[in-house]
Amino acid sequence: MPVKEKLSIEERIKSAVRDVPDFPKPGILFKDITPILSNPILCEEIEEEFLIVFDEMDIDAIAGIESRGFLFGMSLAKQLSVPFVPVRKKGKLPYKTIAYEYELEYGASIIEMHTDVITKGMNVLIHDDLLATGGTAAATAELVKMQDAKVAGFAFIVELDFLNGRKMLEKYKGEIISLAHYN
Repeated sequence: MPVKEKLSIEERIKSAVRDVPDFPKPGILFKDITPILSNPILCEEIEEEFLIVFDEMDIDAIAGIESRGFLFGMSLAKQLSVPFVPVRKKGKLPYKTIAYEYELEYGASIIEMHTDVITKGMNVLIHDDLLATGGTAAATAELVKMQDAKVAGFAFIVELDFLNGRKMLEKYKGEIISLAHYN
């Protein structure tokens, strides 16, 4: 009987991601990572894969982008024994915040983070579930810079390569990690 080869982490992620046509608007094929969350073994493998890469990085905090960046970001921060910093839409954080306005495909948005966690010189990893155009991740990097901290890198479960979001993030000099790519 032939030995069955183990699928790569990218193949396991892609087999779990669900395509949702016409969400959030007609013509968009949404890559839904929520089926990953029902598979605790895959979740653990994703975290382990990130931690292997993070071992080579100097990380003082993880900034997770609302809301799916919270799903793995908090757990990764805990495993690295570093603070987790939630990045949310304007008006959702209850304490003193800094804000950054950025352009979206149709209009603008504002994101915020608390001012009491990231300090001067810290190396902050920015995490979200998916890299598309890069706008929100770049805006988060600007929030980090506004606090005189450095962007240690970016970490995503999925990257939509055809939207070229990576190009927007390259100016921040940190490593850009994506576990699964869609061309």
